[in-house]
Amino acid sequence: MAGTKKGGLGRGLDALFADSVPVSRGAEAQIAAAKGSGTQESRDDSAEAVRYISIHDVKPNVNQPRKTFDEEKIAELAASIRENGIIQPLIVRKKGKTYEIVAGERRWRASVKAELKEVPCIVRELDDEQNMLLAIVENMQREDLNPLEEAEGLNQMIASYGLTQEQVSKSVGKSRPYIANSLRLLKLPEDIRELISEGKLSAGHGRALLSVEDEERQKKITEMILKDGLSVREAERLASEEPAAKRKKAGRKPKDPDVARVEADLKEALGTRVSIRKTGKKGKIEIEFFSRDELERLIEMLESLKN
Repeated sequence: MAGTKKGGLGRGLDALFADSVPVSRGAEAQIAAAKGSGTQESRDDSAEAVRYISIHDVKPNVNQPRKTFDEEKIAELAASIRENGIIQPLIVRKKGKTYEIVAGERRWRASVKAELKEVPCIVRELDDEQNMLLAIVENMQREDLNPLEEAEGLNQMIASYGLTQEQVSKSVGKSRPYIANSLRLLKLPEDIRELISEGKLSAGHGRALLSVEDEERQKKITEMILKDGLSVREAERLASEEPAAKRKKAGRKPKDPDVARVEADLKEALGTRVSIRKTGKKGKIEIEFFSRDELERLIEMLESLKN
């Protein structure tokens, strides 16, 4: 499948996101509907019309990349909905006898808490790939995903539909290094991934820890970050230093800080581990890859430098 997908999804995101219009039905009418009173408004069944659908017929998206929802913020949104109604409709797609949410699950959850009977929706005909993409992009644009949810969503696009990192990059409007750096977080141990999901470590801290091969040392640096509140740069500096025992055994000098900084910059740009070995005026640069797809991505990036 990957060989046939050269232009991303084909359908523009502007078309998929053409829902940023106020809903004509006011808060008063919505609250009346929530209480089971008021007259039924006529429905327009055209493709892009806002329809009011029973809240019990709307179901969460199984491909929703966002796994955690702040209940306090949901309660605040519910209070706003009771007062003002829903300003922006949900995007849904027909699935059997019900409707699956493509974008707007947070609004739906708040509407349930606000005890609405109906929610305004725009029904779209989307295949599974478009459904997944729209769910991921909506959350990324709103910055609703934590770094691990984002990485898992992007990885799901690659694994489920055979997209390359380049195609994912174009589809979600992020650079290839951004996509590569995001996916690298999935290589971290589960306990560190959990800390990133909880917001106790940043994605930058996670990428710094990826360069530490020894698990015990990786764990020790993680504890130092949490205890001392180390910045990402401080964590990178610690990660680039070889343990004292290893230095003594190998008889090596500490790495030049300028070389370590260049390594960190190259790692950030290329989205993978980079090592610079320097002897006098000579040396070599090692760029690591962990899969065929990653190798092809690096080759493409290096070839683009010729243009």
